[in-house]
Amino acid sequence: MASPRHDSFSGIEKPVVESSEYYTNNEQQNTGNLNVRAMAPEDRARIEKSLLRKLDARCSYFVVIYILNYLDRNNIGAARLKGLQEDLKLSDTQYATCLSILYVGYILMQIPSNMFINRIPRPSLYISGVMTIWGLISTLTGMVKGFGGMVAIRFLLGFVEAAFLPGALLILSKWYTRRELTKRNAILFCGNLISNAFSSLVGAGVLSNMDGVLGHRAWRWLFYIEGAATMFVAVCAAFILPDLPTNSRGFTEEELLVAQLRMTEDVGEADSDSADMGIFDGLIMVVKDWKVYLMMLTFTAYTTGLSFNAFFPTLTGTLGLAYVPTLLLSAPPWVFACIFSLINAWHSDRKQEKFGHIVGPICMGLVGFIISMATLNKAARYVALFLQAGSYAGFIVFYSWISSSFPRPPAKRAVALAMINAFSQLGNVAGSYVWDLKANGYRNSYGIVTAMFGVTIVGCWVIRMVLVNQNKKLALGEESAWEVHDDVANQTARVEGLKSEGADLKPQIGFRYLV
Repeated sequence: MASPRHDSFSGIEKPVVESSEYYTNNEQQNTGNLNVRAMAPEDRARIEKSLLRKLDARCSYFVVIYILNYLDRNNIGAARLKGLQEDLKLSDTQYATCLSILYVGYILMQIPSNMFINRIPRPSLYISGVMTIWGLISTLTGMVKGFGGMVAIRFLLGFVEAAFLPGALLILSKWYTRRELTKRNAILFCGNLISNAFSSLVGAGVLSNMDGVLGHRAWRWLFYIEGAATMFVAVCAAFILPDLPTNSRGFTEEELLVAQLRMTEDVGEADSDSADMGIFDGLIMVVKDWKVYLMMLTFTAYTTGLSFNAFFPTLTGTLGLAYVPTLLLSAPPWVFACIFSLINAWHSDRKQEKFGHIVGPICMGLVGFIISMATLNKAARYVALFLQAGSYAGFIVFYSWISSSFPRPPAKRAVALAMINAFSQLGNVAGSYVWDLKANGYRNSYGIVTAMFGVTIVGCWVIRMVLVNQNKKLALGEESAWEVHDDVANQTARVEGLKSEGADLKPQIGFRYLV
């Protein structure tokens, strides 16, 4: 008979069975003839190591995509330094509108896109397709003649780019356990951070050397070159990115079965939606869960506090240097932020703790804001830029906190990721106008984002208390983390290598939210 064991990933007691008791030659796990549960530990470790090596290599391509995603979105800041605003005759308010309108399209498309990507078998093709389209739109930005055209292009760019980030986060959450996810999210977001540095370097090269080539201004060439690069990378993405643990190309059958088993062991249930669930069931579950609203408000405050990102070359410009040195000096703070984020994420995964690894970097950013408000000294303000960029490290951990707080079913997790991320973009919309206050080195703007970071800390504390309280109720058996459906329970049994009949699976015993 089955005897319980303690799973090292999640603390869940699971039944372990001998294959001779439960298997015949025709009763093998899933559609193959592999008994993953009967593997020797050294074989399981070898297969899992091979799986993660391949998976990490292929998912690292998300970093390249994210670099281009942010380059295409934020290169308007570098273009502004070389005449975009003057050539298009944009007022400061119109320029801010061009920035903020992108997030309107971004907000509108995220939830429908993630609901769709959760239901398709080949998300790699979807990501590749939308990336090709946004690369084309980015290229067309270089042909804009006025305010109306720029607003239309920026709206469409945000609408199409919306598919990438929540989709990538969802795909990662389908492959990596809660103990692994924060570090992988950090690697993904290094694409964001590197792009802040890389965009400055690319901008410096293009804006310095391309002005007047073939009769086009340098800022127009910036959009042509970066858009073309995006389309090339998009084509390659269709062949490199993984799909799902059930059907992804490039993995052996053993590796795919171990991938499914890992996700089942992580929280005690297969990472699948019930056949009884409709298209909108995930959305309905999210709307009824008030944790979502706490995270939406907190994350929006955090995003507003981080809105300096879109104005980073301008803030570096307060050092009083020429535009090329300004762009070059914009890069090192983001390199520091990338390294610090990886360390912070690794430690968060190791300790399985979220709150401290979010609030700590926020406090670092607060110190940077206060320095920028307190002095106009160039050296001090440049050090402050490093501290401000480092506050992104907590932002990355927050994304994994979202995933781990809505573990099952995947339809709910997909909508939760998209809804929280989409709503938080209102922070970017507001942030587009926060940095209009130029007096005294943007002192008033820094005051606003300081307040937003304070709100974020309070919100994170409230979320932590809510999850701690839910963990207590789970321990007492007063509530369950999610509803278990029979067909998903049967799939869980098959992945675990058990017969569904009489299999004593108790998926949620031992599950606890990460705080």
